[in-house]
Amino acid sequence: MNARFGIFVVVVSDIERNLNEVTERIAAAASRAGRDPSEVTLVAVSKTHPPSVLRAAIDAGALVLGENKVQEAESKIIELGRDAATWHLIGHLQSNKARKAVQLFDVIESLDSVELAQRLERICIEEGRSELAVFIQVDLAGEETKSGIPETELAPLIEFLRTCKCLRLNGLMIVPPFFDDPETTRPYFKRLRAIRDELAAKGAFSSGRGELSMGMSHDFEVAIEEGATVVRVGTAIFGAREYAAGN
Repeated sequence: MNARFGIFVVVVSDIERNLNEVTERIAAAASRAGRDPSEVTLVAVSKTHPPSVLRAAIDAGALVLGENKVQEAESKIIELGRDAATWHLIGHLQSNKARKAVQLFDVIESLDSVELAQRLERICIEEGRSELAVFIQVDLAGEETKSGIPETELAPLIEFLRTCKCLRLNGLMIVPPFFDDPETTRPYFKRLRAIRDELAAKGAFSSGRGELSMGMSHDFEVAIEEGATVVRVGTAIFGAREYAAGN
């Protein structure tokens, strides 16, 4: 059975096989690094895919789903159910979507400014939400097309989060530049881990050690070797993008 949504064509019957293959690759990468595979959480990146495909992934064992856009995620979460999975927002969060994000998501991985943190904290209080887990998205490459807070501006955000009643800083996230050779991405993962270790030593994370969300379909194995505790995998689970004629 095929499910068409936008320019993607997904063979639903392939999802379970793909998910198992990704899980095996995660285990192998963890083993190479002398780590327990259970230390790594797989976020199945379900952006652009319809609820039927997400349901197939959940039925196949996907426990955590990642969405890029609040508006797109809302209809899926309503249809599938808030408790059908753990929902991560992994895309840039616009301030005017902050309230809906607080209502919908378990984790916001893309916190990138003090201003956004202030808004999320205020909304949590207004909405009666006692806790909201957040990751800080760190920009280590200075790419204009990507979000994230520069390393040099981390300190004020960390300090504000220490004062929050509702926001819980659980880790760091990165979207590094894309390289054909995944090895080229390794220095970015190394640096984020070093930043995490420095912050953890100062007690910055509510989760203790601090999570590291890094690595996607083409480079998650390198990320795991460098300490990733969360990997965000879409294409390797749901299939490659198929362009319609004229695109």
